[in-house]
Amino acid sequence: MNFLPISPFLLQPAINGTCPDRPNNIPLNWWNVGVASLFIVISGLISLWLGLNLERSLLVSSIRCVIQLTIMGLVLEDVFRLRHPVVVFGMIFVLVFLGASEIVLNKSKRRHTGMYISVLFSLGMSTIIVGTIGSRFAMHHAPFWDPKVFIPTMGMLLGNCMSSIAVAVSYALEQFSEQKEKIEICLAFGASRWEAGRSVAAEAIRLAMLPTINAMSIIGLISIPGMLTGQIIGGAPIMDAIKYQQIIMFMISASSALGVLMSILTCIFICIDNSHRLRIERISKSKPWIYEKYRGLIASIKRGIIKLKNSVCCCFLKSGERSDQDQILLNENL
Repeated sequence: MNFLPISPFLLQPAINGTCPDRPNNIPLNWWNVGVASLFIVISGLISLWLGLNLERSLLVSSIRCVIQLTIMGLVLEDVFRLRHPVVVFGMIFVLVFLGASEIVLNKSKRRHTGMYISVLFSLGMSTIIVGTIGSRFAMHHAPFWDPKVFIPTMGMLLGNCMSSIAVAVSYALEQFSEQKEKIEICLAFGASRWEAGRSVAAEAIRLAMLPTINAMSIIGLISIPGMLTGQIIGGAPIMDAIKYQQIIMFMISASSALGVLMSILTCIFICIDNSHRLRIERISKSKPWIYEKYRGLIASIKRGIIKLKNSVCCCFLKSGERSDQDQILLNENL
């Protein structure tokens, strides 16, 4: 069996901020990022014109984009330099943890009991298994944990798997909440929890996989993915970049399918117990306790800042009042 070798130009690091085969060999700086950020104004103007109330979200998201990518770049420089498997997998686990937190805290309107552990396990297992096998055998890269290949690959798998799991779990919980009479009737007539929840699981998995399937069907014909564009601009051989993109798309499909399957099965077995009863009380719209603790901490910090501000203002006000009184007495004496 012939394995596809990955060209060293695919992930060749920039030297002094430049790429040797990049057109014009001009390094990018923060001024270029500032110019590109003006495009956010277009979205903001559209939101203002149509009254979408997305201005704040656009601003916060763009700021998060700059900060998070900058931090990622600084961290990756150290990880690439160390090139140690413990450091690499430590960073992967941090990415999985952050991905699970994003799904549970921000992407899901409803949550079931133990959802965080379920999503964390599903997201981590599916992406690590597929990423490891794909990096070692499909990309023929040794060692498979080489940070220059493994970390970007895992990042792409995690991003797509996160979206798929969020869609699937949200749909399943919505169906359990809004179609509970139908499910309870099935259970009352002797259906097992898998038989009662199978239609929900099938539709949830189908909805979650549709974006990946659509992306694979139009890639190269209508759309050119950003990763492929970046590799070509960076000077990679075009056919090597094409083959790498194909491998990544197949890995994304497999990791998304595995992650969605594990999370949906866990969701069904939690929402329908061993006695084949629908436990609707295990589904809630409230935020997890850690989110409430976080909000409480932020509220306490804000109260402290307000108290400090009021204390300082009172001190300056009293000093100003004393100065005015002293001036009045001085004028009277004169």
